[in-house]
Amino acid sequence: MDSFLFALVVVFLTSMGGRDQLLVARLAQSLGQSAALLAAAMLVCTVTAAIMAYAGASIAGMLPGPARQMLIAIALAIVAIELLWPVKLKPVAEPTRSLGAVALVLGVHQFSDAARFAVFALAAATVVAPLAGLGGALGGAGALFLGWSLGESLERGMPLRLIRLVLGSVAILLAAVVAVQARISAG
Repeated sequence: MDSFLFALVVVFLTSMGGRDQLLVARLAQSLGQSAALLAAAMLVCTVTAAIMAYAGASIAGMLPGPARQMLIAIALAIVAIELLWPVKLKPVAEPTRSLGAVALVLGVHQFSDAARFAVFALAAATVVAPLAGLGGALGGAGALFLGWSLGESLERGMPLRLIRLVLGSVAILLAAVVAVQARISAG
């Protein structure tokens, strides 16, 4: 249960100001807050979290302790890099209003974002993919719902860049601690 709650909180926080959340916010603003847009975003979020949780637990299950810790450190370093990297999205120009295209773009964004790598790291750390995946899916869904409901006021009303910088700094510190622990336990 700890991996579920931890994944829920971590993914919600690391999704703040992410490309997927901002894309959903901008689409909700320009196309309207349709239930179909929200449903497509939630579906993609659930699928990507499940895949990353399964991948993290599967790969970690094949590795001995120190190697598993190093895998987690690498995943956390990727989380940190993605959080510290500035998010730059082009203005939304969606002439087709295609939910399939929106889902595809969201999926691509999510497979390379901090939140899904956090799910990977948590699943690798606990080797409990279903709980980490479920927590990650719900945390990501919460962040996407916030973007969908606030629209473009999300970017104006919250210090998203500052949130991502603070979380990125924490992630890089965690990655360093886990990597040092892996080196110590490896001998």
